[in-house]
Amino acid sequence: MTKPLILGISGASGLIYAVRTLKFLLQADHQIELVASRATYMVWQAEQNIRMPTEPERQEEFWREQAEVSGRGKLICHHWGDVGANIASGSFRTLGMIIIPCSMSTVAKIAAGLSSDLLERAADVQIKESRPLVVVPRETPLSLIHLRNLTTLAEAGVKIVPAIPAWYHAPQTVEDLVDFVVARTLDQLDLDCVPLNRWQGH
Repeated sequence: MTKPLILGISGASGLIYAVRTLKFLLQADHQIELVASRATYMVWQAEQNIRMPTEPERQEEFWREQAEVSGRGKLICHHWGDVGANIASGSFRTLGMIIIPCSMSTVAKIAAGLSSDLLERAADVQIKESRPLVVVPRETPLSLIHLRNLTTLAEAGVKIVPAIPAWYHAPQTVEDLVDFVVARTLDQLDLDCVPLNRWQGH
């Protein structure tokens, strides 16, 4: 059986990146351990006027509705404050972890080794266990502090995939632009489940 993948969602703007990532992973029948930070709840309310449930049991239905995927893959949701969850331990084996979108606050806390919630603890575990951790920062402009924190993560082996789309695949919709970033993010874990017109050269 394939090991589960942790999907972390922080309070950065651009939750469509998380939704599209979840969509493709579930469609490919992956097992997802999902944890959204406390700020994510506020971002959903502010950007989409949608109230995200706090109970993990109701979150599965919520995220499947957002991703428009039912009956595929396995999705287990965790409360941001449940630091006793399985993903908080290095003995729980995973494929790795993606944080998408990743706020600069989350970047800073992980870079400093802080674990004030389950998302940060799970990320810290991936680093200490030398497992893949991919962060997708969505911020502009980047300050010197942001860049130094991202450099610290990169030096620790974390893959940094900024939410910067490309245009060579002739995108026609916002989803096309988002899906490019999602595909390149999943590439870091050698997962190819996003339909994408990849660059073939001249």
